[in-house]
Amino acid sequence: MTTTARIEVVGVKDTINQLNKLDKELAKEFKASATQIAQPAINAAKAVYTQVPLSGMNYKWQEKGRSRANFPFTVAKARAGVRVRFDTRRNAVGVILIEQKDPAAAIFETAGRKNANKLNTSLLFVNLPVTAGRTRLIGPAVYSARRGIEREMKSVIAEASRTVQKGL
Repeated sequence: MTTTARIEVVGVKDTINQLNKLDKELAKEFKASATQIAQPAINAAKAVYTQVPLSGMNYKWQEKGRSRANFPFTVAKARAGVRVRFDTRRNAVGVILIEQKDPAAAIFETAGRKNANKLNTSLLFVNLPVTAGRTRLIGPAVYSARRGIEREMKSVIAEASRTVQKGL
């Protein structure tokens, strides 16, 4: 007599999408628990913003022809801009993201990643370099804080996957 077992692996994107289809409350609970688990990394990302990087960032900057200003950079807004986002689009690279929503802080984080510019040159003088594909402060902070989070996140995702399997 032979026994066969059927194992079906559901990706994180599929799991979240199926949770949304099954029950919006289950998806909301999953996102709340994932956000709670990621809280140490969020706090680490918020903690790296301690001062305005360049004195000129204190002032309002507005490009010609644009209706909104990208700056001033304030520490409080930079800290408040750190958020968790769930991206389940088909072509998304990451699913659970910790990102910077404040425009001034996002510009500071990424200036010069692809092309050299005046802001990047100025930030190099205050020893805040950036390499291609990386961010200045938020990325290293999140990566250093992620070690204890991964195991708990995997268990929450596995539990959500089991819930989806039962619901189907």
